[in-house]
Amino acid sequence: MPEGLFTMDAPSTSAKIAVELDDAGYSTDVESEDVGERIGSPFDPDLIEVQTRNPTVSLLLNRIRRGTIDLAPDFQRRAGIWTPQAQSRLIESLLLRITLPTLYAAEGDDDSWAVVDGVQRLSTIARFVAPDSIGAEPLRLTGLEYLHEYEDCTFDALPGRLQTRIEETELVVLLIRRGTPEPVKFNIFARINTGGRPLTRQELRHALIPGNARSFLAELASSNEFQHATGNSVSSERMSDREMCLRFLAFYLTPHHDYYGQDFDGFLRGAMHAINRLDLGELRQLETVFKDAMRASSAVFGEHAFRKQFRGSNRRTPVNKALFEAQSVTLSRYPERHIDFFAEQHERVTEKFLDLMDEPYFFNSVSSSTGDTGKVRHRFDSLDHIFQEVLRGA
Repeated sequence: MPEGLFTMDAPSTSAKIAVELDDAGYSTDVESEDVGERIGSPFDPDLIEVQTRNPTVSLLLNRIRRGTIDLAPDFQRRAGIWTPQAQSRLIESLLLRITLPTLYAAEGDDDSWAVVDGVQRLSTIARFVAPDSIGAEPLRLTGLEYLHEYEDCTFDALPGRLQTRIEETELVVLLIRRGTPEPVKFNIFARINTGGRPLTRQELRHALIPGNARSFLAELASSNEFQHATGNSVSSERMSDREMCLRFLAFYLTPHHDYYGQDFDGFLRGAMHAINRLDLGELRQLETVFKDAMRASSAVFGEHAFRKQFRGSNRRTPVNKALFEAQSVTLSRYPERHIDFFAEQHERVTEKFLDLMDEPYFFNSVSSSTGDTGKVRHRFDSLDHIFQEVLRGA
């Protein structure tokens, strides 16, 4: 069971709802989720190829210059997270011949490497040795623990023997070779815990699936419409906001009644690939639909959009991902005149939603094993049913 997750058979206003945390341990205002995935069939070991490589810093920098190492721009573990002192201490480790932790990467069909763990380390080295390769300001060493004589030095200011020492340092790269099935790659990286907080599923998708979907999801997550609908409270740390946008697009492109199986992560990966195949015009159309759905959700549910509500309590709970996809996608199917009517009937919609939250199966459909086929269909169908009742005046 994921850390901090709770499940229950019936709604409770007294139960504390656990939230996802960012890298600093602060709330992201997104409810922790148990998707309830399981491996449907065993992996064929013959399809898994993992190699250990020992490239030098110089060779890795050449790959970065040629664009054959993907440092996943905008990835949450980007270089900017580290302070100049932390970056300087890493360079000092190279100068002291201290072995760095293993880097983890996946090989693409074009021989490129997508770095999953080690983005900060590689970005730091590139910033010091070849800042132009990543478009960064040169790193000046600061806060060194032992080599005080090189304080405030850039790479060019180091003695030649030390420049050579850095360039010829071998790093350990664990490389998942191309040909390894994508679900296997994701499963392997999801199991890796290299110290610190493991990557979230969306961080893995961002690292391993390059393409337009990366920037498109970032654009949607930063839009005024999304920010307003979520109360400007969802943290961008750990990419929860982008996963929410992806989930909307996934169920908009593939209606919930066409969702089968228990591989919810695979469903979202498929959606990222589908987004990557869209042209600019199609992306702009999706953007319009998404923003309209965000405005509709705000108009109909107000400050409690995408959040659990309980009778006798006005407390605003964290954003719930399952409710986010179900409410927003369902409303996106209705014309503007119906959205206006639902907004006018806000109290009736709220009352019917509270009735839903009193139903144990609906409550569990947005609380535990949320990737289960039956629960996905139930939460979508239940929300659509209350809108249909409001339209009929029932």
